[in-house]
Amino acid sequence: MSLSKGIAIVTGAGQGIGRAVALRLAADGFDVAVNDIRQNEAKVSGVVADINATGRRGIPVLADVSKESEVEGMVSEVVTALGGLDVMVANAGICVMKPIFDLSTEEFDRMLSVNLRGTFLCYKYAGKHMVAQGRGGRIIGACSGAGKKGAVGLAGYSSTKFGIRGLTQSAANEFGVHGITVNAYAPGPVKTPMYDDLSAVVGAPPGVLEAELIKTTALKRIGVPEDIAGWVSYIASKDGGIITGQTINVDGGIQFD
Repeated sequence: MSLSKGIAIVTGAGQGIGRAVALRLAADGFDVAVNDIRQNEAKVSGVVADINATGRRGIPVLADVSKESEVEGMVSEVVTALGGLDVMVANAGICVMKPIFDLSTEEFDRMLSVNLRGTFLCYKYAGKHMVAQGRGGRIIGACSGAGKKGAVGLAGYSSTKFGIRGLTQSAANEFGVHGITVNAYAPGPVKTPMYDDLSAVVGAPPGVLEAELIKTTALKRIGVPEDIAGWVSYIASKDGGIITGQTINVDGGIQFD
């Protein structure tokens, strides 16, 4: 086994973007802790097996990121098992797509707890360990194109993703003195299980929806999880060390800053 480039945690990594990010970081030479909720344990085990097959170390860390004690315990478990923490990718998130009048308070609060509070807790406990560790680090959050511009049916989801942008900027300012960068990615539509759910909610066959979404992009294609993983790979690398406080569109050219 070659020398590890460091230790990473990826939350919500049982499928979709999180899975692609975990596998890419392992391919880059990181040992990776694969997080998801307990209901996704079988998926987590599959990702861990794929990482171990590459010759890197992968471990499962089942935890609900909306619960502070579980996030704190997750970070401690990874540090003990793998020997430190260099990259935290706070990817876990959920989306309920409904008009404001139909969105329940419980649904709104659930998105807040997973998407925004969960990201806050990952930033907090990863940051605390990285400061104590004294060798800097990379913290990366999951925003969205919906965190740059609100859309019909996405008021609750957009609220959480706009919050992640502010959280990322504040954390970058607080953690920068310790050599820790904090950034977030803002994907457009990406072919994941969440994208399949969107097709169902909209009530359009996936091919029809995709054709309409492609029209909104400069590159005339929508993303795949590996596109996001490639961006994370760069930000997690030595070459990304001067970039912090940014929420970068990774969307094929739907929105321009």
